[in-house]
Amino acid sequence: MSDGDSDIGTEDTMRERADESALKIWLLMGANRFVVMGTLAAAVFTSFIVVSTLIDPSLQTEVKQTDTIETIFSTLLGLVVTGTTLVVSISQLVLSQENGPVGDQRARMSDALDFRTYVRELLGTVAPADPSALLQALVDESERRATGLYRVIETNDNDELQAEINEFVESIRGNAETVSQKLDDSRFGSFSVLFAALDFNYSWKIYQIDRLTDKYEADLSDAERAAFSELSNAIAMFGPTREHIKTLYFQWALVDLSRYILFAAIPALIISGLMLTFVGASSFPGSTLGVPNITWVVSAAFTIAVIPFLLFTSYIFRIATVAKRTLAIGPLILRESQR
Repeated sequence: MSDGDSDIGTEDTMRERADESALKIWLLMGANRFVVMGTLAAAVFTSFIVVSTLIDPSLQTEVKQTDTIETIFSTLLGLVVTGTTLVVSISQLVLSQENGPVGDQRARMSDALDFRTYVRELLGTVAPADPSALLQALVDESERRATGLYRVIETNDNDELQAEINEFVESIRGNAETVSQKLDDSRFGSFSVLFAALDFNYSWKIYQIDRLTDKYEADLSDAERAAFSELSNAIAMFGPTREHIKTLYFQWALVDLSRYILFAAIPALIISGLMLTFVGASSFPGSTLGVPNITWVVSAAFTIAVIPFLLFTSYIFRIATVAKRTLAIGPLILRESQR
């Protein structure tokens, strides 16, 4: 099985498929967004201190000779107001798509109920209302049907088919167990639900089912084709379910982002205004740890003033990364590392 298309043992989890460092995945998606924001803020503050101290002329000299403080914080004051208004407006625009007349809301409800009816028929029981439980039920059902496929194929005389199915089913079992364990402790509202769902490589599995049924068409019995079809239906249902939950998470995150940016903008405006109005070259004489006090103050004030932007950056890191990794729905493989 040298052909990449027939490599059914491909890596399943997102971290393995992405072929990227754990630190990068942590920074972009896994870490708490306030931790990322704090890390970025620490980097900004440290960089400002180091550069302001090492360059010639230093920040202290520049403050005495020019209107550096006024220039910096007058610009930041305008940017905070404009940027905060823009971000909140965009978030509200995205969320406004959920509003509409009663006819639209009724259609949405009808679609949601149709979806739950289909999932109930698929699972043979009432579809869970909790997003993580719903995803977990679909993953577990996929694993159950994969085991059923393996048992049916065991009686097939084609040894190559049995070997490929065994590898395929083991891949599904391992991937399903990993994702199910992560979903078990996850609750919607945190990123952990979507983060776990991203680890279920459903697109590749659907493609492999299509490839295997086509390759061994002449060797399959009606029962074996039915087992393939049942497995495909279960795995395929995971796709739209994950996309729906992803959309809900994005909306949830945008609401949080708008609120947090508004909270962060208030101290940023106050600090910028105070620096612009009251702080000058002689406001903080002396030095601490060999660094002029005015440098400490300006660096801290600058960092606080850019926190709304850093908060926005930390959220966009996650949202943009998830959006890029879920552009395609169905058996389309976009990432080079998976081909």
